[in-house]
Formats: sequence, C-alpha cells, structure tokens
Amino acid sequence: MRDVGFVPNQHVDKCADYAMPALCHTVVLEGTIPLWRMLGTHHVDLRRPPGSRLSLRTPTHLLMSTDTQLGSRTPPARAKPRPPRLLYVVTEDWFFLSHRLPMARAARAAGFEVHVATNVADGAAAIAREGFILHPIRFARGRLSPFATLATVRALRRLHRALAPDLVHHVALQATVLGSFAALGAPAARINAITGLGHAFISQTRKARLMRSLIGGLLRRLIDRPRSVALVQNPDDRQLLLGLGIAPDRIVLIPGSGVDVALLKPLPEPAGAVTLGFVGRLLDDKGIRVLVAAHRLLRARASPAMLLIAGTPDPANPASVSRAEAEGWSREPGITWLGHVEDIATVWARAHIAVLPSRREGLPKSLLEAAACARPMIATDVPGCREIAIENETALLVPADDAAALADAIERLAQAPDLRARFGAAARRLAEKRFSADAIGHSVTELYLQLVRTPG
Repeated sequence: MRDVGFVPNQHVDKCADYAMPALCHTVVLEGTIPLWRMLGTHHVDLRRPPGSRLSLRTPTHLLMSTDTQLGSRTPPARAKPRPPRLLYVVTEDWFFLSHRLPMARAARAAGFEVHVATNVADGAAAIAREGFILHPIRFARGRLSPFATLATVRALRRLHRALAPDLVHHVALQATVLGSFAALGAPAARINAITGLGHAFISQTRKARLMRSLIGGLLRRLIDRPRSVALVQNPDDRQLLLGLGIAPDRIVLIPGSGVDVALLKPLPEPAGAVTLGFVGRLLDDKGIRVLVAAHRLLRARASPAMLLIAGTPDPANPASVSRAEAEGWSREPGITWLGHVEDIATVWARAHIAVLPSRREGLPKSLLEAAACARPMIATDVPGCREIAIENETALLVPADDAAALADAIERLAQAPDLRARFGAAARRLAEKRFSADAIGHSVTELYLQLVRTPG
C-alpha cells in the first residue's frame, strides 16, 4: 500500500467536539455604529440629562488607529481540527480489554480519539478509565439468528452515521462480517482483523464447512474495497486469505497484539514438583481435553506433573466444555482449576512449563505472556502457535489432538531443567524483540495513519 501523505481533515464536526469562540472585530467610526453593535464592547453612558442624546464612550483600550480602521479586518481564527476518530468493533468487552488494549493505547498516544463498540458485560469501567468512548452494541454469539444479525448491523450503521469515524478496526470474524456490511457506503477506512479464524475454519462438521464457504465468499467481496485491508497475525492465515481470492496488497501481517514486557518480567522457576500451566478459554479447539488426557497418561506412567488450568468455559462457543466437566477435572489428582485469573503473572510464577495444544491460533496471547515470563513451552505444530513456540529453540512441538505425543513431550521437558532454562531465556528474548507491546503498537499505528491519510 502506497503512503500518499497526510490530507488534512476539513470536516467541521456538527456535534461540536471543539468549540470555536466567536471573534468580534469592530471598527469605530465616530457616531456611526448602531447600539446593537456596540453592546458588549463599549460602555453605554446612561447618566445623561433628560432630552439629551445617548452618549457612547469607547474604552481607550479598544480604540484603533486610522490605519487599522481603514485597513482590512483580522481574519477569524480557524477551528482546531478534531483528532482522527478510530472505532473498534469487537463482540465482547472482555476480549477488547484482553487482546486489543495495547493497540488502543498506542493509537491514543498517536493522537486518535478512540471509540469502542461492543457487547458490554463487566468492562465498561475499565474502558472508561482508559479515556475511550464506549458504545454498547449487542452481538449474538454462538447461534445463527437472522433477526439478531440484522439488529446488530442496523445498530452499527446508526453508529457510523452519528459518529462519522475516520477508521474502523473490526476485531475477529463476526465483527468483520457484520461491521463491513454496516460500513457499506460509509467513507471510513477499514481494518478487518482475521485472527484465529474460529470454529468455522477448524471444525470439519457439515455445518462448519458450509459456513466456511459462505464466509470465504463474503470476506472476498467485503475486503476488496477502497481503503480496506485484512489484518492477519501469522503467515498461514495470510496464505488462507490468498486462497480465498483476497488480493495480496489487501493483506497486512502484524504478529499479534503485543505483550507488555515491562510488566511481565522473567520469573525464577518455582520450587516443588514440575507444574504445567494452561491459560485460555476452556474450548475443545484449544486442546484442553487433550491436555487433561495427557495428564492422565503421565499419572498412569508414574511420571506425574501438576496441572494448573486458568480460564473459564465460553458457552457461546460451540467448542466450549461445560462447567460441570471443568469442575470434574479439578477433582482429579494433580489438577487445579483456577477459573479466571486477573493477574496472569501469578500463574506463571507457579508453573514451570506453558502448554497450549490448540488446533489453530492467530498468535496466542497466553504463550506470548508465558514467553515474557521466561517460561519454556509445549505447543502444537499449527498456525499461530509455531510463531512463538519454535521447535528446539523456545519449545517442543507436537501434533494436534495427540495426547500420547503431548505426554511424551511433557515428560521430556519435565526431566530436563537445563533445557527448560535455555528455552525460557530464548522465549523472553523473542518476546522482547518481536512481540513487545511497543513494537506491535508502533506497527499498528503506522498502518492506522497510512489508511487515514490515503484519500477515499
């Protein structure tokens, strides 16, 4: 994409985001200025005898020279242009806070006015504390409902008309499809973040294959528009979009959402038995059932390891495990289900090894955070995971859905403290070099500015 340079926004905001004070320029010509022109800038002398004429006294600090009186008036000051408006469209407020906050902060620092359109659960206060403007929009996840879909599109379209954003960042597949329909005909530039691709692109059920075909056609048509790009996090997803017929110059690759390497620091290994850490939603697609099966195999081999599970089910996702199943795991020997954990560093302080046996990822935040804390990793050799979990450098890789291979990898790394230390140190260096929030934030804001500066 070619950067054509900045084009100032000449739009005057009807919602009066910036108030321009009126400037009064008065030329005093003796006895010729009407009373209504004099009020506010001249003193009216009401102390006059009956029958006398009204006397107007101009304050000396307002008197102008003859040259000024006869010359041209000072031109009115121009209104300060408003900052460019960036609208994030994301299905859940918690996902925005978990996965897009570093990007949004970088955009704010670059001068954008940041708005967030999302389902609102518990994140409203946190979004407000960041200085972002929240717009509650209802998204129906986990079911196909034409009425709910149309309601969401209408709500987003109304928001476009009221807000007139300069740039819209659609986050994940559902927001991309519905948000792109809502933005048809609108002048805003668009970023369509295709992250992880979700259940429809992983499952092999007949329904999922049908959805894949439908979504692929929609993406091709919705993204192929002026000032519109697809944003992916790994080379495999880029190839997938190319296979759907999306033009190469419409695809931008930025690896992940960034991890705060200043906040998450290298941690020493904890004392005691080797402990595995899993962080993420409790979805079959994340490999949580495979991990529990591998843990059982290790117990049967008399080579047990402790397992910490940090995360909750996601009932709106068809691949979610039930709460009852998760509670059942927590009753098994050596497994602790922590539920949602706010401070993720507390998990990695207790774990020796990060494990994510997922079927497909964009670029997994859980592994980025583990790498920042200098934890070695075991992951599946699938798109997204292998960008951070690099075989024999930061991690051991195993095939997806293979509990026996996963158990073997866990056993090998559990018995090799020197290998864990080497992997962990390399993971931290990789997090700092490629995936820091500062580096990713810089890349994203450069893309934002380039799209905003490109004429529509």
